Amino acid sequence: MANTQYLKSKRWRIKLDEMSVECQGSDNQIHQVLPQEAGIGYSNSIQLEDGLRYIETQYTPLRDFSILSTIESAEPQLIITLSLEGSSRYSGQGKDVVFNKGFTVITTFTSSLGERQYEAGRPINQLRLAIRKNWLDLHFGENKFDQWFNKSGLQQISYQPISNQSLFIIKQLLADNIADSLQRVLMQGYVRVLLASELNQLNFNSQDPCKHYNKNEIKIANNARDILTHEYNNPPSLKELSKRVGTNPIKLKQLFHHYFNNTPYGLLFEIRMNQAYQLLKTTRCHVNIAADHVGYNHASNFSAAFTKYFGVSPKTVSKN
Repeated sequence: MANTQYLKSKRWRIKLDEMSVECQGSDNQIHQVLPQEAGIGYSNSIQLEDGLRYIETQYTPLRDFSILSTIESAEPQLIITLSLEGSSRYSGQGKDVVFNKGFTVITTFTSSLGERQYEAGRPINQLRLAIRKNWLDLHFGENKFDQWFNKSGLQQISYQPISNQSLFIIKQLLADNIADSLQRVLMQGYVRVLLASELNQLNFNSQDPCKHYNKNEIKIANNARDILTHEYNNPPSLKELSKRVGTNPIKLKQLFHHYFNNTPYGLLFEIRMNQAYQLLKTTRCHVNIAADHVGYNHASNFSAAFTKYFGVSPKTVSKN
């Protein structure tokens, strides 16, 4: 039986290396199952390249529990965690890192001793990219990220909303309609784009990318984006959108520029184009249907916008 512990808080604990590994494929894929005592769920870890690992975690905790881990890495690592559902916390060596739905957290470490904490009844869906520093140096330029690796312990580099481009890429990553023979190649491509999208949001010249973070402002921006994401077919006006999230149009534009490097209209346009692409690709529907689905009254205007955005016509996507 696993060497679990019970403290006064009644939090159930297990060491990471004591968790059951159901399968370990020849392509460096590890599938770990959450113990029944803690809940239902799994974690898939895939080594895509030397120095680049993709981890997908889905847990439904039935009790408060923690997974303890001790990591001693020969090479400094950068971890990008994208939280799609729920909230969790990492606590160790006097530092806490919180992971919340809709946000990306970027951390670095060489060694780490701590625990990931999960709460009963709060399902978790997270994607993580684990990248070694030598991989970053090779693909982004040597010493580009040195300022992030000046300590051996855990460092939090940023906490920011998941970029809109990343949300679209994540849908592709999690799609189950990819042929097995193409899955690994496509995953490598998607993960690279996802990595670039999230790193692009950071100001590399800043010594502390977290210091610009304002909890209330980022909540307003994220809520406004959520509204546009769900109501892209018939979106509110800028004035109405601002009112619904508790600010004014000028302030909302400033927040979108700061956090999303875009305008509300520009973000809405991206959402519409990506939703249309997904619909055409998966259903092969007529262009008129896709245009209507994303709120265009005239298919010709939609086709022109789509072709300009993707460099290919919607009819071509539908046929292929």
